[in-house]
This record gives sequence, structure tokens and C-alpha cells, in this order.
Amino acid sequence: MYALNSIVFSYKSSNRIIIVNFVKLQEIIQISHIKKTYVIGEETIHALKDVSVTIHKNEYVALMGPSGSGKSTLMNMLGCLDSPTSGEYILNNISVAKMSDNELAEVRNKEIGFVFQTFNLLPRASTLENVALPLVYAGFSKSEREKRAKEVLEQVGLGNRMNHKPNELSGGQRQRVAIARALVNKPAIILADEPTGNLDSKTSIEIMGLFEDIHKNGNTIILVTHEEDIALHAHRVVRLRDGLVESDLPNEKIITYKNRLETTNNQ
Repeated sequence: MYALNSIVFSYKSSNRIIIVNFVKLQEIIQISHIKKTYVIGEETIHALKDVSVTIHKNEYVALMGPSGSGKSTLMNMLGCLDSPTSGEYILNNISVAKMSDNELAEVRNKEIGFVFQTFNLLPRASTLENVALPLVYAGFSKSEREKRAKEVLEQVGLGNRMNHKPNELSGGQRQRVAIARALVNKPAIILADEPTGNLDSKTSIEIMGLFEDIHKNGNTIILVTHEEDIALHAHRVVRLRDGLVESDLPNEKIITYKNRLETTNNQ
């Protein structure tokens, strides 16, 4: 993980100087006692009842839970796509509740990269145009957009598919385009909602290997999934049930791309 700062002091022990370095981790996300209530007709649905979670810079966190647990609602809160009924959300030391609509839009465009299960690509646009789209809203020139989009497409292994339309790509390739689009603005946080949900097992392994590389490059990754084997790629697993945090623990059995590839090849 990345450190915000450190405290260093020394002391003598048996005529030797011992240096102790305490590292304080940078908190990029703090949500405190978040609640979300929907009123549908005469029915009140408590999607999130009382959720508090802190995520540090460069963490790799999985949000797990069955259908109706509140994980997707929580992801919408984290991505500034929805507002809580009550509670506080601090993003990069700024209260999200105090942000204007324009500031929230800027956060979604520059600070957070979204990856969805259904890819959400423009069907008539090329791979390059789909990836460059967030840069249009960010005010980049056409040449700057194309240069950056080409860079991230090379990064995700699609340098030879830049002019293809989505219907000319496989499911795994379309998800790689979606990941490249999420990376194009160099966001600090990647939010991935069931990113392997529409993919076969082999392609899922490849996509999780890509997220592994993204995390190594310094991004904070928040992965929403109901699949245990996918969640185990994360370094920390937050389990939700009935709108509450059931557990929040480090993952002591991290699965890597290399591990899963070896297991698949041996089957």
C-alpha cells in the first residue's frame, strides 16, 4: 500500500541504534453510518441500514454478498452515482454531500473509473472512440484523446483492435475495452461491478489477471461480485448481508492470475 506519511524515531539497544518507522496509510474513502432507504408505493426498502467502511489508497477490496445484500447500492454510493439517505461519505478528504452537481460529475469523470458487467460500449463507435469518450468530457483535444486511448488499449492488449466495433469483438475483448475506458483518465479508483459476470471461466481468469496488473500499477480497486473465486483475487473482502457489513477481513488466501492459470492447465 502507499503511505501518506511516516514517523521515524531511534533508540539505543546494546550500543546499537534501532530505527523504527511507523507508516500511516492514506485513507482515500471513508463512509460512516451510511443508510439508504427507498420508498416504493407503500413499501419502504432499507437497502443499506448502517454501513461504515474505510478504504486506503492502493487497496484491492472485494464487496461480496448475495442478491439483496446492498452491495450494488453501496457501489453506487462509492461511485457518486447515488446519494445516501443519511450518513457521511468522505472521498479524498472531501465530503461528497457538500459537492455540487458539477463537482460530482468531475469526480466521476476524473477520479473514478467504472467497469460494468454489461460493458456499456457505444455500438456504432470504434474501440478507440469508445475508450477516448471520457476525455471528450474532460476537455482534451482530439490528438490528445487518441494518443491516450491508444496507450491504454496497448496496456490491455488490444493495440491491434483499435478500429473494430464492439460487435466485432469477443466478450473478453469488449470487457478489455471497458477497462481501458475506465483507465483512460488515469483515475485513482477503479470500481468494477461484476466484471466477469458475462464471461466464460478462461476469459474471467484473463480479466482478473488484468485487474491484478492495474493494482500493481498503483490503482485502488473495488470489486463487486457474488462469486467467491473472483473475490479471492482481492486482498480484503467485505461481506454484506441484509444491508449491513457482516464481516470485513484481510484475504489470507489470495488467488493470483498465475495460480488460477496453473490450476486450469492441470485440470
